[in-house]
Amino acid sequence: MALEDKKLPPGLEADERVAAAISPRLEDGLLPCSVALAVAEEIACPPIMVGQTADVLAIRLTSCQLGLFGYPGHTKGWEAAGIAELPVPAGLEQALGEGRKERGDIGCLELWRLAERFSVSRIHVGYLADRLGIRIRRCQLGAF
Repeated sequence: MALEDKKLPPGLEADERVAAAISPRLEDGLLPCSVALAVAEEIACPPIMVGQTADVLAIRLTSCQLGLFGYPGHTKGWEAAGIAELPVPAGLEQALGEGRKERGDIGCLELWRLAERFSVSRIHVGYLADRLGIRIRRCQLGAF
């Protein structure tokens, strides 16, 4: 979802501690996903707080680690990375299907865990989920 399309909760304000931590780490005014999550870990706050603070400050998130958004010139990050040519580890597609059975979709964190379990990049798992028609939801930063 584009930043301008988001409906923020009434009265939501930027967290000063988060704002101070992300401000010097912006890249051309953008906040990469990996940086946002590193900030959350460093200042011991939930990732959603970093995402919401970025939203309030009108800072766009970029370079989604699953490849879903933030890759200039490409619809998806895996197009830029050439992920389609990589082999698919045995069992990964089945695990993706099992991961979504309960809700009909799969969460960002669940995909990260599968990437680790199958020793592939997060963007590779994002590509496979998309190719299989699996809807990815529940971004830790609230981007989608």
